[in-house]
Parts: sequence; C-alpha cells; structure tokens
Amino acid sequence: MTDELELLKKDWQKKEFDVPKLSYDEIHKMIWKKSSSIVRWILIISILEFTVPHLLYLLPSMRDGMELYENIGVSKYLVVLSGFTYIIAFYFIFQFYKRFKEISVLDNSKSLMKKIIKTRKTVKHYVIFSLSMIMMTIIIMIIGVYLNDNMVNAFPELKDSLANISPEKLKITIMMSIGIFGVILTLVMGGIYFLLYGLLLRKLKQNYSELRNLTI
Repeated sequence: MTDELELLKKDWQKKEFDVPKLSYDEIHKMIWKKSSSIVRWILIISILEFTVPHLLYLLPSMRDGMELYENIGVSKYLVVLSGFTYIIAFYFIFQFYKRFKEISVLDNSKSLMKKIIKTRKTVKHYVIFSLSMIMMTIIIMIIGVYLNDNMVNAFPELKDSLANISPEKLKITIMMSIGIFGVILTLVMGGIYFLLYGLLLRKLKQNYSELRNLTI
C-alpha cells in the first residue's frame, strides 16, 4: 500500500512539472483583457438601455400613454423630468465610455485595480439613479392624480363605467394602482439591473481579487 502511495506521489509530481506556468505579465494581461471586455459590455448595454425604450414610443399604445399623462395633468412635469434624465443618462454613458478607454490601456496592476473600482462605483451610481427616476415618475403621477379634480375625464373611454364611482374613491383607487405598479416596476427593473450589471460587476470584482493576489 505504501509503495502504491509513493508511486502516486511521483506521478502527481511529474504532472505538476508538465503543467505550463504562466508568468506575472501573462496573467496580468489576461485579467486586463477580460476587464476591458466587461467594461465594453457595460457601455453597450447602457446605450441599448437608453435607445430601445425610445423606439417603443413609436408604438400606438405608448402614444396613448402620453395622452393619459396629459389628461392627468402631469405631462409638462414629466417632460422636465425626462429632460433631466436624458442629461444625466448621457453623462453616465459618457462616463462608461471614459472608463472603457481608460481600462483599455495596458497598465500596471495597481492602476488597473483603481480603474476597476472606479468603474464599479460608476455602474452602481447609474443603477441607483435609474431606479430613482422610475420612482420619481411614479410619485409625480400620484401627485398629479391627487391634485386632479376630475379624474373621470382622464379616462374618456371608461367615462360611463366610472360615472357611478365617487371622485374620492376613484382618486384613491387610481393612486393605489399607480403606487403598486410603481413598486412592481421598480422591483422588476432592479432585478434586470441585477442580472445584467450585477453579473458584469461580479466578474470585475473577481478580476480585482485576482489582481490583488498578484500584488501580494
């Protein structure tokens, strides 16, 4: 039995010598390439996330939704909020582009680690901002419903069926519906962000950990 163990040890040692050893520079270059690819995907996803929803406005159902905002009386406020959102969204997309250009330059491990941390922070701030804007839109709509004295006119196609409901009850029902929808939408978008950006951030974190182990 002892002889068999010794033979196994010798065989394992031989295999260890056969495994190709990667140098520090080769490992660093691999991590750098992976990190650059991840940041490129972050940039691509952010651009798609900004452009695709705007293509939906071409659909008739989305145009009907815009009429609803007008009927509730919040369209002008949502236009201001949308303008602010566009400015900040463009800012973040530009920041992602900068992070991609920065991380695409082969640098030493400490510098690359700093760039990874910077990128992770930018993505987290972007996700927080995006979810906050969804909640702000919902809050504006709830306030608009609360201040509207004639909610029946906001839904002309349902005017007859809503005529027998008291204005206060109708307001409360609509406000609660918008609030519940807002919470669900925020959770769904948060889940999507977690799947898309969270996966990429976890990969960046792994790269950061590997770089930190290299420098120890």
